Amino acid sequence: MIKLLEGVRVVECAVLFNGDQTSRLLGDLGATVIKVEAPGVGDYLRDFLGQITPHHSPAHMYVNRNKRSMTLNLRSDEGKAIFFDLIRTADIFIDGFAGDACTRLGIGYEQQRAVKPDIVYAQCSGFGATGPYAEIPTHGQMMGALGGGVSLGMGDDGLAKELGGMSDGTTVAATNTALTAVAALIQRDRTGEGAYIDGAGSDAVLATQWFHATYEWNAARLTDRRGMPQNGPSAKYHFYETSDNKFMLFCAIESKFWGNFCRAVGRDDLLSSNDESAPVDFGSGVGGDSLAHVLQEIFHTRTQAQWTALALEADIALGPANQVADLRDDPHLKSRGIIHESVHPHAGPFTSVGWAAPVKGQPFAIEHPAPLLGEHTDEVLAELGLNQEQIARLHSAGIV
Repeated sequence: MIKLLEGVRVVECAVLFNGDQTSRLLGDLGATVIKVEAPGVGDYLRDFLGQITPHHSPAHMYVNRNKRSMTLNLRSDEGKAIFFDLIRTADIFIDGFAGDACTRLGIGYEQQRAVKPDIVYAQCSGFGATGPYAEIPTHGQMMGALGGGVSLGMGDDGLAKELGGMSDGTTVAATNTALTAVAALIQRDRTGEGAYIDGAGSDAVLATQWFHATYEWNAARLTDRRGMPQNGPSAKYHFYETSDNKFMLFCAIESKFWGNFCRAVGRDDLLSSNDESAPVDFGSGVGGDSLAHVLQEIFHTRTQAQWTALALEADIALGPANQVADLRDDPHLKSRGIIHESVHPHAGPFTSVGWAAPVKGQPFAIEHPAPLLGEHTDEVLAELGLNQEQIARLHSAGIV
């Protein structure tokens, strides 16, 4: 397994994707993650979005892997006392709730700092913990909508229609929040100070739209537009269907790649005098839609596998455009280990996405399959020094 964060202890209070994903990323990297859940309820993602076996949705099995679960009644004084004992052992706390929910519960950042001054408190919510929209309950597409990640229009039926874009900010929010939490650990080691991190899905979506946003906001300031696509999509940067009804993404905007392609397919006639001189060109050659149609005819002459082989042989910026159903059979993705096969002790065989940045000598593994609600309660309490009699009393009192 990946051991980069081995020895780092994370406590999580979260339901659904934002907080769940943040601590999942840390757990995948080797941190010990303890998911604190409400007795009898917990993270209802277990029972949401379909089931493989009871209480095992594919979403839960993915976002709650590499964690242990304990139940704790945080509305009771004794439950809070146990929680703060747990925080004293933690490096990072993940708050997956909106606004100041944890503060109102009595376990927020300032309350935690009182017992653990150097805690790294990482909150990851839909719209963030500050700002006028902070208290609005959010789902993933709302984050994308606020962050400008959705292209919208009106359909012929008179209803709003989503035309494209990235509408779910949960994963990118978690990635940014987890990265910042790890950076905060480095600061803590250097200065002894903890940190409060306020991650938001809407902010993260906007950050992924940086290219479009930056050019939109600065369009009037551009004094030289050379090297930019003109008059819509470029035939040289386009999707094309192959002879086996699959797709390739062609990205030959650099002159060398365009030249390599034309020569490889025996179509030197598509080269124009300036193709070899301009470093980047979106639209020269036959030009416009006519070039796109010529290229589509060419792409219909070979299969996706044949085009991929040609890209390697002739040095062309050209790659497979897979559909989700094709991913498990892609030889490159299979070789990278990003498609992970595992067996869950309660749900059986499970295929999921592994770790996207492999570490040499540390293959990705799921050490703790997504837990049952409270599966590790007694284990965690024992780590805090409680004996079996004390643990039994907590169960009988409804504290855990």
